[in-house]
Amino acid sequence: MQKTIFITGASSGLGKSTAKLFQSKGWQVIATMRNPEKETELNQLENVIVLQLDVSNSEQIKATIKNVTDKYAVDVVLNNAGYGLIGALESLEEEQIERQIETNLFGVIKVSKAFISHFREKKSGTFINVTSTFGLMGFPTCSIYSATKFAVDGFSESLASELVQFGVQVKVVAPGGMQTDFAVRSMEVGQHPAYEKLTTEVSKGYSAEKLENYTKAEDVAQIIYQAATDNKNQLRYVAGNDANALYDERLKLGAETQVQNIKTMFTF
Repeated sequence: MQKTIFITGASSGLGKSTAKLFQSKGWQVIATMRNPEKETELNQLENVIVLQLDVSNSEQIKATIKNVTDKYAVDVVLNNAGYGLIGALESLEEEQIERQIETNLFGVIKVSKAFISHFREKKSGTFINVTSTFGLMGFPTCSIYSATKFAVDGFSESLASELVQFGVQVKVVAPGGMQTDFAVRSMEVGQHPAYEKLTTEVSKGYSAEKLENYTKAEDVAQIIYQAATDNKNQLRYVAGNDANALYDERLKLGAETQVQNIKTMFTF
């Protein structure tokens, strides 16, 4: 029997790679994005339905998901939509902070809430929420981004225990750096003269040379497919060599030691 996955943020990067992978595996894919009229690839594929969805629009979330669940038995929901807000906290405007939280956190919560009754009634289903290495550890200039990703991780862990009684799973995929245009397309950067040295140092991690060593989006998509199909009672899937190295370091040294080491790196 053909299975169905619902994906947010499928217009590019990890979302699009995941949509293409699941389609190639014979799944029905419901790929959502803010501007479906600009999509030229996914809408040419068999068993892919492209729909408009802005995860910051509560009414659109409710209407879209009701329409979907009235027509399809969805098996997996991938909460992928999001973007990065990078910069020292003092450099960020309140509107930027609120928009980051609305998209990266509230979007996940609202999409999940809209699907829960569907999964509960069919007594099966899996939520897969994309977080980040910086949802497992903090890093300078990532305070608000990390706030949203740490929150999604905690939300997912709590929800997993809440829904297990109904046969519903909640999983987290936490990628590190990826070879996508995320740093250009999906990132806002705040600037403040007092933090110029810090921002310059951190930005080296987004250089072309560094990006070449990051994990391909297609490889992270494979881990999402694994999470969706392995039938394991596993919460977190850390994706990428850099992500695994940092997370292993945290587990080995302990969070406090890792935090102190990062502070030392940026003590000028």
